Amino acid sequence: MTVIAAPAQSAFFTTLVSFDGPNGNFPWAPVIQATDGSFYGTTRWGGANCGSDGCGIVFKITPDGNLRTLYSFCLLPNCADGNAPFAPVVQAADGDLYGTTEGGGVYSNGTVFKITVAGTLTTLYSFCALGYPCPDGAGPRTGLVQGTDGNFYGTTGDGGSSNYCEGYNCGTVFKITPQGALTTLYSFCSQSGCPDGALPYDGLVQGTDGNYYGTTGIGGSNSDCNDYDDGCGTVFKIAPNGTLTTLYSFCSQSGCPDGAYPFAGLVQSTDGNFYGTTTGGGTTDNGTLFKITPAGALTTLYRFDGTDGSQPYGGLVQATDEDFYGTTLNGGTYGGGTVFKITSAGTLTTLHNFCAKGWPCADGSGSEAGLVQATDGFFYGTTGAGGADDYGTVFRIGVVRTCANCRP
Repeated sequence: MTVIAAPAQSAFFTTLVSFDGPNGNFPWAPVIQATDGSFYGTTRWGGANCGSDGCGIVFKITPDGNLRTLYSFCLLPNCADGNAPFAPVVQAADGDLYGTTEGGGVYSNGTVFKITVAGTLTTLYSFCALGYPCPDGAGPRTGLVQGTDGNFYGTTGDGGSSNYCEGYNCGTVFKITPQGALTTLYSFCSQSGCPDGALPYDGLVQGTDGNYYGTTGIGGSNSDCNDYDDGCGTVFKIAPNGTLTTLYSFCSQSGCPDGAYPFAGLVQSTDGNFYGTTTGGGTTDNGTLFKITPAGALTTLYRFDGTDGSQPYGGLVQATDEDFYGTTLNGGTYGGGTVFKITSAGTLTTLHNFCAKGWPCADGSGSEAGLVQATDGFFYGTTGAGGADDYGTVFRIGVVRTCANCRP
């Protein structure tokens, strides 16, 4: 597909919060807007516990930038309540927030937790409860999605019952009830060579057909990806009963013009297709944006070249204007990454280049998370670095639209 990059479009950009360590450090995940209008998120490090580095927090931020720490992890001995929340939270039908931590828990391999909007945290499950090598999963780096059945579905990057991981574990798909009863639905790398994928790095989305769709960062049937020989990643579908279908294996062509390493999850568009990102591959190995049908037919919409952004680690969000919005970790005019929009036809517009005023990047840099469009029409996101203390930021951005017949 022929794609073009449109000229940079002016946008309203505001840094709402610069993290300073005690109030959070390294927000890897996107924020979510809850029914109270405020935004909730996590930082992987920072907070009141674990010394100067911190073990991570759950925070609340109002649209005008008022930040409050709801919970600092590792409050309990041996971090039984979890540490290092890598993933976003999700607000469930009961109004509470649910999420995961990559570390901590009773068995030091991560947790699933529930937290009220007032900050009361309950640990629902500690991974590796069945002993090493953690057939129930370990190290969840991803958020949860609440299915239409009321249960939560997610992935872990490690653990599982596979025997083909050659010294490392390959991850799982799991279901967990709101009360904390966990069922492992699938263990990746269930076949030699991991053609079914390995290392699911982001969460799932439930399609309109009732199945769940996601990606694995490595694995699949192709392995000529420049960086690893463990496979270039996959897109998969999994039924609620655990039946998994690999829809696509990346790097299906020499040089990986179709992309490689889809570390972010998918979004289902109003057209019924799924849209996503890869951190590598493309023409210059700077990553791609793609569309894939529920049957597995993939179209590469855009290939980054570095000047327009590089390594889109976060997923896409479809906005009310039907276009898709996202971020890149690196590249752009100043090398600190970008905020962009792309149409379903593949036309990309750069909305913001991070680090516009030079180091230490007061406007943020290195966004590894997707965006959320709030009820006010603006997009909200996070950067993992930059800000006043180089601990990351929360930002707001809105597109300045023009039209021929607009009144002043």
